[in-house]
Amino acid sequence: MLPSPEKLLSRNLLDVLIRAGLILLLALFCFRIFHPFLDLMLWSVILAITLYPLHQLLSGWLGGRPNSAATLIVILGLVILLVPVVVIGMSMADSVRDLVHAIQNRTLQIPLPPDSVQTWPVIGQYVYPFWTRVATDFMGVVHQMAPHLQGVAKTLAGQAAGAGMGLMQFLAAFVIAGVIMAYGELGSRTSCDIAIRISGPDRGPGLAELCTGTIRAVAQGVVGVAFIQTMILGLGFVVMGIPGAGLLALGVLLLGITQLPVVLITIPAIIYVFMTNDSLLVAILFTIWTMAGGLSDNVLKPLMFGRGGKVPMPVILIGALGGMLSNGIIGLFVGPVVLALGYELFMSWVHEREAPVAPPIEPPVQDAP
Repeated sequence: MLPSPEKLLSRNLLDVLIRAGLILLLALFCFRIFHPFLDLMLWSVILAITLYPLHQLLSGWLGGRPNSAATLIVILGLVILLVPVVVIGMSMADSVRDLVHAIQNRTLQIPLPPDSVQTWPVIGQYVYPFWTRVATDFMGVVHQMAPHLQGVAKTLAGQAAGAGMGLMQFLAAFVIAGVIMAYGELGSRTSCDIAIRISGPDRGPGLAELCTGTIRAVAQGVVGVAFIQTMILGLGFVVMGIPGAGLLALGVLLLGITQLPVVLITIPAIIYVFMTNDSLLVAILFTIWTMAGGLSDNVLKPLMFGRGGKVPMPVILIGALGGMLSNGIIGLFVGPVVLALGYELFMSWVHEREAPVAPPIEPPVQDAP
């Protein structure tokens, strides 16, 4: 006796639900296992997509050897990243060691503030007496502020540890990006196949190209803005004769690329100029120049993001800013991609029109013989 259609439909529906549940459970377990490496792999893919045109160029120069080109890019990138970090770290370690040695031996000498400090606008009347007290009774000021300095020291130590872990993660992502670039053609075909499988053969290749183009546009915008900022601020450092102006400019470049605030460098530079320069007007002009250079990224980013792309620039900019506010630096790249895909799919749905239905073709009427 054959089962009734209702029982057959119920059995098939139950089979489909069980299979879908098992697949969903498997996907959840896979995501949970992969989650600790999610940021690392996202960084690797972003770096690989951004540097792949350079990889193709070097591969052509090396006679069509993609592995050698990827290795060369990784080595050069690690050198560019590690050398300034090591130099700055050693310089800071030497400075801290000398400071501790001077405090222990009571040989630390802080000069008295010049009279021009009192003429500083707004803060001069507060800075001058505090500076004078620090110069005459340094240890007393340290003991008085010790409870407050402990919290600041813990915060700075935590931020330094976080920055160190972030740097290590970025270096590891750079190495993995080199492996991805070495197999770039296979990865490109695979991503295109995935996009075709999801959205169909007509729309899939375009969406895959949109993702890569958006990531490259954002990356080029970030690097371009960081380079312009470096030129503006570095020129001010050199003109004012600040020690280590080249290293400071390189630090500005690294902070700009990693989307960290450049005030970590500009504020100490402004303080140094006010302390060492005799002309108040020159110090104020340098402060205005430095503040303008530090804030220039707010003007340059809207101009640089999304240039040459199919998606309007405001969509890319909103995606970059919103993604960065919600997910940090990773969101700076993921946000524009997600918003660009959503915009493209929405606009294709808006402009989609149903094909007109052709009228039925009637067979010709034959005359009777």
